[in-house]
Amino acid sequence: MSKEILAIQLKEAKDAYHALMTGQQVVSFARNGRQTQFSQTNKQELKSYIVELEREIHGTTSRRRGPMGVILER
Repeated sequence: MSKEILAIQLKEAKDAYHALMTGQQVVSFARNGRQTQFSQTNKQELKSYIVELEREIHGTTSRRRGPMGVILER
Protein backbone atom coordinates (compact mmCIF):
# COMPACT_ATOMS: atom_id res chain seq x y z
CA MET A 1 0.00 0.00 0.00
CA SER A 2 1.33 3.48 -0.81
CA LYS A 3 2.52 5.81 1.92
CA GLU A 4 -0.04 8.41 0.82
CA ILE A 5 -2.92 6.00 1.42
CA LEU A 6 -1.40 4.90 4.74
CA ALA A 7 -1.06 8.55 5.78
CA ILE A 8 -4.75 9.19 5.00
CA GLN A 9 -5.76 6.10 6.98
CA LEU A 10 -3.55 7.19 9.88
CA LYS A 11 -5.15 10.65 9.95
CA GLU A 12 -8.64 9.12 9.94
CA ALA A 13 -7.70 6.74 12.75
CA LYS A 14 -6.12 9.52 14.84
CA ASP A 15 -9.16 11.76 14.30
CA ALA A 16 -11.42 8.89 15.41
CA TYR A 17 -9.28 8.25 18.50
CA HIS A 18 -9.39 11.96 19.37
CA ALA A 19 -13.18 11.92 19.04
CA LEU A 20 -13.38 8.97 21.44
CA MET A 21 -11.06 10.62 23.93
CA THR A 22 -13.10 13.82 23.89
CA GLY A 23 -16.42 12.19 24.62
CA GLN A 24 -17.91 10.86 21.41
CA GLN A 25 -19.49 7.47 22.14
CA VAL A 26 -18.91 5.71 18.81
CA VAL A 27 -16.68 6.52 15.85
CA SER A 28 -16.52 4.82 12.47
CA PHE A 29 -14.31 4.96 9.38
CA ALA A 30 -13.23 2.71 6.51
CA ARG A 31 -10.60 0.14 7.48
CA ASN A 32 -9.35 -2.47 5.03
CA GLY A 33 -12.23 -1.68 2.69
CA ARG A 34 -14.90 -2.13 5.37
CA GLN A 35 -16.67 0.30 7.64
CA THR A 36 -15.35 -0.21 11.18
CA GLN A 37 -16.80 1.13 14.43
CA PHE A 38 -14.97 1.76 17.67
CA SER A 39 -16.30 2.73 21.07
CA GLN A 40 -14.85 3.47 24.49
CA THR A 41 -14.79 -0.26 25.23
CA ASN A 42 -12.47 -1.11 22.31
CA LYS A 43 -10.44 2.09 21.99
CA GLN A 44 -7.25 0.10 22.70
CA GLU A 45 -7.82 -1.79 19.41
CA LEU A 46 -7.99 1.56 17.65
CA LYS A 47 -4.77 2.69 19.35
CA SER A 48 -3.07 -0.54 18.21
CA TYR A 49 -4.26 0.10 14.65
CA ILE A 50 -2.72 3.60 14.80
CA VAL A 51 0.61 2.16 15.95
CA GLU A 52 0.46 -0.46 13.17
CA LEU A 53 -0.11 2.23 10.53
CA GLU A 54 2.73 4.36 11.92
CA ARG A 55 5.09 1.38 11.72
CA GLU A 56 4.09 0.70 8.12
CA ILE A 57 4.63 4.33 7.14
CA HIS A 58 8.04 4.51 8.80
CA GLY A 59 9.13 1.08 7.61
CA THR A 60 9.69 -0.39 11.04
CA THR A 61 8.72 -3.86 12.09
CA SER A 62 6.80 -4.91 15.15
CA ARG A 63 9.52 -7.36 16.15
CA ARG A 64 11.39 -6.37 19.24
CA ARG A 65 15.08 -6.89 19.62
CA GLY A 66 16.49 -8.67 22.62
CA PRO A 67 18.40 -6.83 25.31
CA MET A 68 21.78 -5.52 24.39
CA GLY A 69 24.67 -7.26 26.11
CA VAL A 70 28.15 -6.17 27.08
CA ILE A 71 31.21 -8.41 26.76
CA LEU A 72 34.22 -7.47 28.84
CA GLU A 73 37.57 -8.79 27.70
CA ARG A 74 40.58 -9.27 29.94
